[in-house]
This record gives sequence, C-alpha cells and structure tokens, in this order.
Amino acid sequence: MNQLPSNLPQLQNLIKRDAESYYEEFQQQYRHYQSQLQVFQLKPSEHSKDLTDLTMFLCQISHCYPKELSGLPIQLTDLLQRHGTQMHPETRMVLCRGLILLRNRGLMSPTSLLELFFELFRCQDRHLRDVLYSHIVGDIKNVNSKHKNNKLNTSLQNFMYRMLQDSSAIAARMSLNVMVDLYKKNVWRDTKTVNVIVTACFSKVTKIMVAAIKFFLGVDTAIDEEDSDSEQEEKVNPKHIFLKHRVNKKTAARKKKLERAKKLMKKHKKKNKPEAFNFSALHLIHDPQGFAERLFKQLDSHNERFEVKLMTMNLISRLIGVHQLFLFNFYPYLQRFMQPHQREVTSILLFGAQATHELVPPEIIKKLLMIVVNNFVTERNSNEVMAIGLNAVREVCARCPLAMDEDLLRDLAQYKKYRNKAVVASARSLIHLYRSVNPDLLHKKDRGKPTEGSRDIKVHQYGEVEAPDFVKGAEVLNEEAKEDEDNKDDGWETSSEVSGGSEGGWIDVKHSSDEEGERGDEDDPSKDLDPGEKQDRAAGISQSRLITQEEFEKIRNNQLQKEVTAAAPKRGSKRKYMDIATDGEGSELLSINKIEAVEFRPRHDKEARMATVLAGTTEKVRKRDQKHRRNPHASTTNKEKNRKKPFMMVKQKKSVRNKHKRSFRDKQIALRDALIKKAKFRK
Repeated sequence: MNQLPSNLPQLQNLIKRDAESYYEEFQQQYRHYQSQLQVFQLKPSEHSKDLTDLTMFLCQISHCYPKELSGLPIQLTDLLQRHGTQMHPETRMVLCRGLILLRNRGLMSPTSLLELFFELFRCQDRHLRDVLYSHIVGDIKNVNSKHKNNKLNTSLQNFMYRMLQDSSAIAARMSLNVMVDLYKKNVWRDTKTVNVIVTACFSKVTKIMVAAIKFFLGVDTAIDEEDSDSEQEEKVNPKHIFLKHRVNKKTAARKKKLERAKKLMKKHKKKNKPEAFNFSALHLIHDPQGFAERLFKQLDSHNERFEVKLMTMNLISRLIGVHQLFLFNFYPYLQRFMQPHQREVTSILLFGAQATHELVPPEIIKKLLMIVVNNFVTERNSNEVMAIGLNAVREVCARCPLAMDEDLLRDLAQYKKYRNKAVVASARSLIHLYRSVNPDLLHKKDRGKPTEGSRDIKVHQYGEVEAPDFVKGAEVLNEEAKEDEDNKDDGWETSSEVSGGSEGGWIDVKHSSDEEGERGDEDDPSKDLDPGEKQDRAAGISQSRLITQEEFEKIRNNQLQKEVTAAAPKRGSKRKYMDIATDGEGSELLSINKIEAVEFRPRHDKEARMATVLAGTTEKVRKRDQKHRRNPHASTTNKEKNRKKPFMMVKQKKSVRNKHKRSFRDKQIALRDALIKKAKFRK
C-alpha cells in the first residue's frame, strides 16, 4: 500500500532527492493544501494541523518546484496581513517560520517580509516576537555584511519611523530595540538611525522614552556576536588542547575540541586588535540645540519618577557639554536639587560640571558656583560633604575658569590647612588647577615656584580663542634638518679602516648609551633667547620645513620637562592627591569618581581602635594542647580528658598516688617509652 500521501516527511525526503519522479505526489499535496486554505479562511481563528503540516512541507520543497510554488510567499504574506492578529498562535508561528525559510533560500525579497514582521509585533505573543526580532536583526546584518544596501536600509528606516509612532506600545518598543541593536552591531551606524531614535525620546510611553535616553547615555552594554559563545569555551585553555591533540590519540571529539579552540584563539586575536574610532551617537544628532531645548521642556513640564528625571538631566548636560550649547534655564533648574540631603546629589553636581563650558557667560556659572560653596563647603557639614563640594567646584572651574573670582578662590584655598585630610586634598587640587590656568588669582605663597612653563601661561578672556600659526616648542629644534648619513656607511667600518686606524691596538667602540648622553649634553639653541625671539624662531622653523616624528617627540619631552620641574615635590617623589584628581581634565564626559574622590579614611576613635586590636588577636594554643592525629575529627583520649579534670577529683586515684613514689629509673623508662611512641605516631 502506498503511504506517501499521508507520510509527508518521507515524501519530502524523496522529493529533495528526485523531484521529477514524484511530481504527481507533489501535485496531489498541493491541491490538498489549496482546499485546506479555503476552509481555513472561513474560520481563521481555529487551529488546523493539516494546514500547518502542508505549509511547512511546501516551504521545505519550494526550491524543487520554483515555478509551481512562485505564488506561495505572496499567499502566506496576504494571509498573515489579513488574519495575523486573530490567528491561533501555533498556526501563526508555523506560517512565520515558513516565510523565514523561504527568505533564507532567497525566494522572496527582504523588504516586504521585514515590514510584515514589524507589523506582527502588535500580536500578543511574546515567543513570536522573540523569533521575529532575532530574524530581523540577523537578516539586516547579513544583507549589509558585504556592502551596504542603502535602498533597503532607507526604506526600512522610514518604515521604523512610522512604527515608533504606532499605537501599540509593544510594537514601538520592539522597533526601537531593533534599531539600537543594529547600531551597536555597527550595521546601521549612521545619522538617520540616530535621528530616528531621537524622536523616541519624546514618546508618551515611559519605557520607550527611557530606552532611547539610555541609548544616548550608553548605559546598556553593546551586544556583540561573541556573547553567544558558551562559558565553557571561555574557560578552555587553547594551548593545552593543542598539546593534547599532538600527544594523545586522535578522536572525533578531540578534533571538535581543537576546532573550537582555534575559533577561540581567533576571537581573542580580534579582541586585542585596536578598535577603529567611532563617533558617539551624540555627535550625529542633526539639531542638538533644538533637541536639548525640547528635552528640558519635557523635563520641566512632565512629572516623571526621579530616576527618569536624573537620566534626562544627564543627557541634557552631555549635550550642552559636547556641543557647547546655550541653555541658560537649565542651571537654575539644577540649583534646586543642590542640597547635601538630596538623593543622588553627587550625580546632580556631576551634571552641573558636565553642562559647563567656556562659552557660557561666567556670571551664570558663578551663581551655580556660589550655590555649591554655600551649601556644601561650610563647617556645619561633614568632612565628606565639604570634600565633595570642593571637588565639584574644581571640575566646574576646570571647564570655565573665568567663573571664579579672586576673593572666593583665596577663601577656598584656606582649606588646605583644614583638620581633615580629604578636605585638604580637595583644596590643594583646586590650587593646583589654578596654578596652571590663572595663578594671579591665588595668593603669592600658593602660586608655587615660578618656572618657564608658568611664564607661558596666558589668561583667555570670555570668547577668546587662540589660533597659533606655529608648533609650540619648536624653538628647541635646529633650523636645518640633519641629513641622514646612514646611506654612506650605515654605521659600519670597513676592514681597511679598522686595520689602518688600529694598527694592532685597541678599537674604541661607542655604545648607544654613550651617544644618547652626548646628545643630551648638547646646548639648547633657544636657551638664551627672549620669549619673543623664541616665538619667532618656532614660527620660522614650523613654516620653513617639515618636522619629523622624532622631532615632535623631542618637543613633547621638552614641554613635559618644564611642567615636571615645576611640579616636582621637595621631599621624595610621592604622587600627591591633586595629581590624581586633575588627570584628564577638560574631557567631553566627566566621571563621577572626580566628584566622589574622597581618598582618605577618617581618624579612628578609641572604640574603633580597640575593635581593630581585638580582631587581630588570636588565642594562644600551647604546643602540648595541639592535636597530632591523622584524623582531625577523632575524639580525645582518656588521658587527655583526665588533664582537663580538676586535680581534687583525680588525686585519690592509684595512678596519681604511685606517680610520686616512682624511682628515678622508672621515670627514665617511662619517658623513653613515651618518646618512642610519639615518634612512631608522627611517622
């Protein structure tokens, strides 16, 4: 009896091997599929197992009969578009998997399929949404793997812009997650993607708004392809596997392990490669000023949770700092939260410093500065609060030095003699900052020793920009570049020169260290020049010839020498706290560690010292009380138990009474036997 019409997997296998021989069976199943499809369209909410089995069967063999099944993708797409939301979940999942199979075999275009899948995000089926999400991300990534498909990308980005405005919050959020994921995978890393995500920051749904803000803040870690690797592969040492494969017997399992180890080695090599610089998403926004103004309006008018407000303030401050925007109403808004008792006050101080730049009028920043000083840097607060306030003042002044006036700076500099070390370190870091920016504001004793580097400091007024036309420090170079003489002799002496010059005597060999010492002893050509003459000499050298990489290194070392000489401490070379606190100042994004950098522990009171002493003490165990047993969990012997008994309980025992009556010889024998027994036990 022929069971092929009822056994679809067997028929599918036979058709894939020989399609022409089983053409009639295929036609029979295809007619059966069409009749089942007509019945299903009458009641699309009911589940039909025959229809799902026939659909997967036809999708599996679609490449064998491309002409007969050319209309299958359009049929399934129309079916999902009309009845997708009211279908049974199993039926809908089978139809979607069939379309994915057809797309993977190249039998349908990606545009229509991906737009359909975005619309199916509206369905209340989480498992289906996960399957569609993974296929959309993977398919777009594969399409753009060899070269960018700009036509497809543009049409999908326009469609996603409409999906973000969709009435279904789930569909809008999934569309946003797709765009963020593709940006992190470096597939859609362009301005259009970023500006579509900008629109999601103003969504009425809080979850969508928070996800878009987190994208610009970089809170979520990037999703890499390497995350799919298992933890066991990470723990494998590839070198051990290579050695085992060379020594041990070759088996199929060990061969697979070797292949996995090779892939792991390649992955680690990719990790160690220097990454190409990618612009931050904040740099790709078309209208950062309008974006910041709309965000601040939304922040001021809406009553969201405090965590959402913090994220919005963080994004606004980063926009202002990175693009040097003008948003004067933002600073008074921050001042309302700058109180020591405020929750997350260090983050708010960070936002204030982040939103400061040189183009903001100093009068506006000065108000912010006075609020921080009056609320934090007072003796009625704790030492940690004072230190955090001084750190915040330092970070604000590092970005806008003109906001500080002479009287306030000298008052804050007096905290260098405060009784708490954390406050002292923060005050010294502020002094150290103004030594390199504007030492005239400091008291004379706080300016430090004048050096060549301090003479070159120029205080810029508001809005002043310095555009040098020469390389600073080029005056230490020679006016004419030295010609390479390596082509003549390459540093080698011929045999005739050696024999003629030495005449059988010793030959002087110059080492590289000697040559470097001679070069270091050469006089600086700009040593005796005035500052104006140095500038003219540097301009002449910069404009007359090219400067090599070695000469740039020489200029850099000379500039560092001036600063190091000025900052060298009198006693020892211990690095001060002020050097740590002012590293990397003026960067785009500020770390909260700069505000919370309270490095010193408070002094211990008597109770804390006593607790430390008691914690360090241990019970002294006598040597005879230590247990010398092979099994540490064994119980004690009767002899050991008798030792712990009170003497009045055991003094009447015969063994105790006779112990005092023993002769000297008996004691010797007993001691010998005890030592022998002890030695045997230890072995």
